[in-house]
Amino acid sequence: MTVAQAREVLTIEAEGIIAVRERLGPEFEQAVGLIMECPSRLVITGLGKSGLVGQKIAATLNSTGTPSFFLHPVEAMHGDLGMVTSSDVILAISHSGETPELNGLLTSLRSRSIRVIAMTGNTNSTLAVNADVVLDVAIPREACPLGLAPTTSTTATLALGDALGVVLLKRKQFKVEDFRRNHPGGSLGERLKVAVSEVMITGDEVPLVREQATVA
Repeated sequence: MTVAQAREVLTIEAEGIIAVRERLGPEFEQAVGLIMECPSRLVITGLGKSGLVGQKIAATLNSTGTPSFFLHPVEAMHGDLGMVTSSDVILAISHSGETPELNGLLTSLRSRSIRVIAMTGNTNSTLAVNADVVLDVAIPREACPLGLAPTTSTTATLALGDALGVVLLKRKQFKVEDFRRNHPGGSLGERLKVAVSEVMITGDEVPLVREQATVA
């Protein structure tokens, strides 16, 4: 019974990701274009579970060649908005698209003519209407039987964030050597450490001076 319930949750969440995949269209290309053209950083913002997903997306992008940081919408309205410049691009995440704190922040950002990408499950929401590009993460249903706890929606949003990160990585021709520079720690960093054989000079390339040599 327990295993069957767990499998049902995973099935529902997988269906959510597939639904997002099937709807993916030119707006995704537009979002990638905005980020590629950005001369500064991608600022990711969101509240609650969407904010936690945003933090993970920012971490993925940072390690794969897209400078990003997470901005808490409430803290932003109390001074942290000074971290944002007019050359940044915003990725705002809200499944409902009606989070008051986030939309309040959006008003301030729009007054600075900052480009905004919205990631939302409601393409008619306040967030979507005020964004330059809208990425639709609507899902058939939450895995939560009450239909309340963010489950499928957060999984689908995170998956779309991964898709964004991987596509940007490929566009930027990000290589293992680049990843190594950004991720020297942990088991990944250990695995990517430079081997002596990669930098050691051997054979005829070794500069030698014989004992009988004279200095001109």
